[in-house]
Amino acid sequence: MARSRHFGAIRKLPSGRWQARYYGPDGVRRTAPETFERKGDAARWLATTEAEMVKGEWRDPERAEQLVTEWAATWIKQRPGLRPRTVELYEGLLSRHISPYFTGVTLAKIDNNPAAIRAWRADLLAAGVSVSVSAKAYRLLRAVLHTAVDDDVIRRNPCRIRGADQEQAAERPTLTPAQVAELPHRMPPRLMALVMLGTYASLRWGELAALRRADLDLTAATVRIERTQVEVGGRITEGPPKSRAGRRVVAFPPALVPLIRRHLSEYVGEGPDALVFTGPTGARLRRNNFGKLVGWSEAVAAIGAPGLHFHDLRHTGNGFAAKVPGTTIRDLMSRMGHDSTRAALIYLHGSPGADRIIADALPVELNDDKD
Repeated sequence: MARSRHFGAIRKLPSGRWQARYYGPDGVRRTAPETFERKGDAARWLATTEAEMVKGEWRDPERAEQLVTEWAATWIKQRPGLRPRTVELYEGLLSRHISPYFTGVTLAKIDNNPAAIRAWRADLLAAGVSVSVSAKAYRLLRAVLHTAVDDDVIRRNPCRIRGADQEQAAERPTLTPAQVAELPHRMPPRLMALVMLGTYASLRWGELAALRRADLDLTAATVRIERTQVEVGGRITEGPPKSRAGRRVVAFPPALVPLIRRHLSEYVGEGPDALVFTGPTGARLRRNNFGKLVGWSEAVAAIGAPGLHFHDLRHTGNGFAAKVPGTTIRDLMSRMGHDSTRAALIYLHGSPGADRIIADALPVELNDDKD
């Protein structure tokens, strides 16, 4: 028999346990997710639920019974404006580093439960997942659960580990001008200009792979970036740069003009839309087989830079640009195609001799008069 209360109702079941029921703010009658051994326990549960409603903290328990993994997968699909490479990254992080640890776990189970997140992150690191990848997975899960909070599915995001979102990636290696000059001679002739332009115009791989003849102005020694090549699941597509700042015109040293002019003459079609850099059969370059195509590992080891990545050429070029007297953060941001100052500041670090130059330029006046 049900016993009426000011809020909700309690009844004793044939099993001898007590059941609590109540009407939610939406007018739907709900039953507590578990039964209680004592009537007082059921009453306290109802009191807590009533207090949550008064404070505006009540959440629909049925929605919170969704699985974390299902919520995350839907979040990725519905996220507006994600680039294909980002979708691929998120799906990989979810399948490899989130789903295996939260199989069968509902949103309700981790609602305001930071201990569960700490245990998950500790398991990732113990399993040998790098700090960088762990940080990416953590940021993804935090964003997913932030949306669950916004949608009133859970009360509070449990991802509250200080510093867990920091990748702390080791500083990437760079080349000296002499090493940059040597590396093209370790490449197939048709890709020598790729190395030099990638370095001295600070271009990304996708930007280089998508370059057309019309994008190069050899009179002004500039390259126009309007598109980037994206590879997802073996499929190549082209799209706009990652941000509005990515669409830009970059100047390169005039000393490279003869090399690029020769490259255009020997390896590039006459039409304005002809790709500037292609493989030996004239097909598009692919990131996943470029290293094997050119013997990259052997080439960089031969110049004294084992482990160098192709993207480190852009890093090298940015470092060169930062050391040019008068270079500002805004200059680097424009050249690199970034909207924020964060990346540019990486390159504006101290360099040997910089302190002497600064000190010598300070406007010092001395008054030698003695009292």
